[in-house]
Formats: sequence, structure tokens, C-alpha cells
Amino acid sequence: MTQRQRPFSTILLLVTILSATLSGCSLLPEQIDMTKDWSANRLYFEGHEAMMGGDHKQAIEYFEKLQARFPYNKHALQAQIDIIYTYYKWEEPESAIAAADNFIKQHPRHPNVDYVYYMRGLVNYNIGQTLFSKYLPTDPGMRDPKALREAFHYFSKLVERFPNSKYSADGRKRMLFTRNKLAEHEIHVARFYLQRDAYVAASKRANYVIENFQKTPAVEEALLLLVEVYNKMGMEDLAADSQRVYELNYGDKEDKK
Repeated sequence: MTQRQRPFSTILLLVTILSATLSGCSLLPEQIDMTKDWSANRLYFEGHEAMMGGDHKQAIEYFEKLQARFPYNKHALQAQIDIIYTYYKWEEPESAIAAADNFIKQHPRHPNVDYVYYMRGLVNYNIGQTLFSKYLPTDPGMRDPKALREAFHYFSKLVERFPNSKYSADGRKRMLFTRNKLAEHEIHVARFYLQRDAYVAASKRANYVIENFQKTPAVEEALLLLVEVYNKMGMEDLAADSQRVYELNYGDKEDKK
């Protein structure tokens, strides 16, 4: 019997077998979870080892499973802290921030909450640094300093609440740098306005720097900017006052040139 003459019943049988084979694929069990019988201790140990070894994706998986299966275990509490750092290293800042905020809210008196404040500031600090380095030469509207403001806020909370913490010294250094960057942002915006003849807006930004960012390098530039702005606005008295303040504070620098 030729292939063309094959009985219909035979063809139907082949189709039935093929259909059963294909449908059977969907009935296969899902990938076995090797961790389903692990204890809280093992989940934390494996997660910590993965974190220290740089396998942050795997560490996050273990820490999340630990918290889901053993929410009241002491290892789950430590995992809440470790996962903040792991999210940070895995470049998931939103998850790191959410985890830190949640921990601070639920465990404000935990012995290691100072570290959580530090990490909360550090995550925002690095977000702000990235934005500034990326958008510095362009329209300042593209650079929202919110991340740096939040970094400053949490570093200041760390230093205020835990002055003797081992993280506070670094927090203070980052506060100084962050404050300088925030002042620099205001000057950049003021220059942006000045270039577009928006003199009132430029003067407000410059005055804001002088009033709120004392002892930063930006104050010197803010005074010079005010002299320029007031002269362009025809406010010679205010320009002279700004020049006088500048000379009182920075005149010696001009003499040394």
C-alpha cells in the first residue's frame, strides 16, 4: 500500500499520538526548587556567601525566599539589611531604597539601623552623582537634585542620631561634597537664566546660594554673578554692594594673582 493509499484510521492514530506528545509537554512538572526544604539558616548562609562572592542576583533570590518563608526568623531580619546592599550592588536603587525605608520604619531601634541610614544615603548619593556627571553641560532642568538632597538628608540623620557610628565619618565627608554639588547646581541654573536674560530668576538663585550654602566654593561665584546681574539690570547700588561683599571675603585672592 502506498503512502497515498494509507487508511484514514492510520492517519488519525498518528495525529492523536502527536497531539498527546505535544500536550504532554505542558504537563511536565515545573523546574524543581532546590531550596524548598532549606532551613532559614541555610538560606541565609547561601545568600550571604553569594553576596560576598559577587553573585548578587543569586543572593537576592535567597534573601527574598528567606524573608517570604521565615518572616520572623532572626536570619530573615539580617537578610532585610543585607538585601539593601545587594540591591545596591545589583544596580537596583529603587529596590534598595524601598528595602531601607521599610527597615527604618519597622525597626527604628535596631542595633544596625545606623548602617541602614548610611546605605539609604549612599544609594541616593550615587544616583545624584550619575545624574550630575551625565547632564552637567546641558539644560539644568534635566538634572533634578532630588537624589542628592535625599542623600544629604539621610547622611545628616546618620550623623545626628549616631555621631559615634563607624559610618558617620564617611557620612560627614559625603555631606560636604553633596552640599557643594547642590550649591553648584544652583549656580548652574542661575547661569542658565542669565544667558537667557532672565535676570530676576538668576539673582534669586544666586542669593539662594549665598543664604543657604555658606562656606561652599559656590558662594564666591554667586557674588560675582550678582554683580553681573545687577549691572545688567541697571541696579548699580546693589551691584556695588555685591562687589564690596565679594572683596571683603575674597579680595585677598585677587591680590595674590
